[in-house]
Amino acid sequence: MAAGTLLATAACSSGDDGAAADAETAAATVAERPLAAQTATPSPTATGSVSATPSASATSSTTATPSPAATLSETGARNALITAADIEDDWVQVKDPQTWRDKLLIGQVDTAQFVTGKADAADCQRLVDALYDETLLGRPSGASALNGFQEGESRLLYQVAAYEKASLDKSMDWLAKLPDTCDQFTLTGGDSGKRTVQVVEASLPKEGDARQGLTVTIKGTTNGDPVTLTLDVAVVRVGNDAITVTNGGLDGADEDTTKTAVEQGTKRLKEVQAGRTPTPTPSNLD
Repeated sequence: MAAGTLLATAACSSGDDGAAADAETAAATVAERPLAAQTATPSPTATGSVSATPSASATSSTTATPSPAATLSETGARNALITAADIEDDWVQVKDPQTWRDKLLIGQVDTAQFVTGKADAADCQRLVDALYDETLLGRPSGASALNGFQEGESRLLYQVAAYEKASLDKSMDWLAKLPDTCDQFTLTGGDSGKRTVQVVEASLPKEGDARQGLTVTIKGTTNGDPVTLTLDVAVVRVGNDAITVTNGGLDGADEDTTKTAVEQGTKRLKEVQAGRTPTPTPSNLD
């Protein structure tokens, strides 16, 4: 019995020493690991599923800046155009507004020729050259579409186009300065003799990222008769795209129509930029 007791005691003592030695070895191994290696194993969540702490790259990807809007396509530019239904009243859409710069008869007055002439200042010359044209903001760098409308003695030219950002910003700055640099100047040349041109700033609805409104009045004579042509010019930038409105005639410019065109046109362009097709509106071709 004494011998058995001694053997059992020795065995227990030997087992305790081995377990203690194993524990010490494991602790030393963990202590020697880098901190990242010690915490690499994910711990169960409250629901029992396994989750890991998000990495820095995963976190940054969730807060990354959204990619820019897709480039305006030719189809998108056409879809963004307003129709006669958008501006209401008795406006009728015409077939070939691209020809207005060459010849635009309003009553007995060739308006295209009336606004063609020479100005002393380069900024003012650029303005008169671009009236009833597609280059008020410079040449588009991408897609461009145009609509024209008529109502009595008034004409409305509407354009949607994509531009290079820096060039578009410069054009917007140029327009903003015109009421100061070209507040009044003389236009010469052509069959209409001398014409007096006045440029004043006009208010627009707060649409888009930037906007500029002008009212341009040209006074002179045609065939010996006094003529006054009044035009609203409105531009709205939405990202790198812009809408341009030239509206008016011999009876003045309807400010409400200009503002409606800006509001409806900006809405349609934003729809296109978001990848949607604006709700079709009926139009009448003349």
